[in-house]
Amino acid sequence: MMKMYNVGKIVNTQGIKGEVRVISKTDFPEERYKKGSTLSLFKDGKKVTELTVASHRKQKNFDIISFENHPNINDVEKYRDCMLKVSEERLTDLPKNEFYLHQIIGLTVQDEEKNVIGKISEVMSPGANDVWVIERPKKKDLLIPYIEDIVLEVDLEEQLVTIHVMEGLDD
Repeated sequence: MMKMYNVGKIVNTQGIKGEVRVISKTDFPEERYKKGSTLSLFKDGKKVTELTVASHRKQKNFDIISFENHPNINDVEKYRDCMLKVSEERLTDLPKNEFYLHQIIGLTVQDEEKNVIGKISEVMSPGANDVWVIERPKKKDLLIPYIEDIVLEVDLEEQLVTIHVMEGLDD
């Protein structure tokens, strides 16, 4: 079965013209919500239908989206609390050194001497750089910024990340 990835959660309706308010889980809203793109709607973990985006705009922390053939609030009210997902085949290739979250989480992390440090359990986006959370056996998590000086190589084939452990990074 094809893998599906979350792009956002419909949290409410917006106005009466069939728009929904979405809390995005994607780094690529312009791509995911562009007019004509197809999203799968999931309710309680099961696929309900495919929707085609008719319009998209930002409002505060939300993405406001309408769907083709859903001109009215009554058409979209039932979608509240549903997840919007995209299939793996619809994921576009990213520029060099950019990755989808699902490609990074679970990778093994090693230092330059090939000593295994742990596995990436989470990616946080607090500001300028993403921060990768490395879960380590019998130690507290190590937080590393995703910057060139620290993350030396990401090898998706080998499921390995090589990092430079700077002084003070592991205090």
